[in-house]
Amino acid sequence: MNLSPASPRTAHRPRPACHTDRVIAFLSRWLITSLALALAAQLIDGIRFSGPAGGQAEIEEKLLPLLGVALISAVVTAFVKPVLTILSIPFILVTLGLFLIVLNALLLELTAWIADGLGIGFHVDGFWPAVGGAIIISITTWILDALIGVDDD
Repeated sequence: MNLSPASPRTAHRPRPACHTDRVIAFLSRWLITSLALALAAQLIDGIRFSGPAGGQAEIEEKLLPLLGVALISAVVTAFVKPVLTILSIPFILVTLGLFLIVLNALLLELTAWIADGLGIGFHVDGFWPAVGGAIIISITTWILDALIGVDDD
């Protein structure tokens, strides 16, 4: 049996994703989530980062907290969201999927609570700002994922 690279048995096997591809995909998703959170904080009155409200000082003081909150959001989305989604399947079905917006809003509030506990100045002031933020974050990440083309491999 010939298993050389030209062999028909190995010609159609998918190439395993290398470590570098995974790192680039992770960094891309982290950047996309950071941009989506920044946009939500900019557009929604009840979502904000502590610190200066404008200029170069705002960028310098809020960049690291933004990246930290995006990382917290990624962890919450990876570990908490699947469990809550499974538990809320009846609500998702009855509301034709609209309950997922509520779920994303609750996850955004959880992210803000964890960030506050870690001393990161990220605040979500109530349920309705969280709903608005969840919608903006979802749409922004969907568009940027489509534009950048981050693979799930």
